[in-house]
Amino acid sequence: MDTELDAIRDVVARVQHAQQRELAEEFIALFRHDAIWTTGHGRRLTGRDEIGVFTRKVLPGAMRGTTVTYEMLDVLFIRPDVAAVRVRQTTSGPDGTAEGSPVYVMAKEDGRWLLTACQNTPVVG
Repeated sequence: MDTELDAIRDVVARVQHAQQRELAEEFIALFRHDAIWTTGHGRRLTGRDEIGVFTRKVLPGAMRGTTVTYEMLDVLFIRPDVAAVRVRQTTSGPDGTAEGSPVYVMAKEDGRWLLTACQNTPVVG
């Protein structure tokens, strides 16, 4: 089980790495081909292709003057190859700090954990 947790933690770290460095292709590669994702602003995206179009458009330049970090908080194994992962996202920039609470459902395919169903929600209050 520790090996699986480490592998999932690595995916979260790779999300952070790709976001901080604005590496669209690395970010897109973390998703399953038929993934669904609702962004922090409520945009619903279906499939890696649509996620890719969106990411290539918004990620370059998005992190200028901003730092984002991701911390894995909880993992619920729904099955040995499916996990729900709660993450703390902290964004710091010129306008202050904001927190998000993404939930990633990940599926393990061919020995690799992939983002499958993701919802990013800002934390308020």
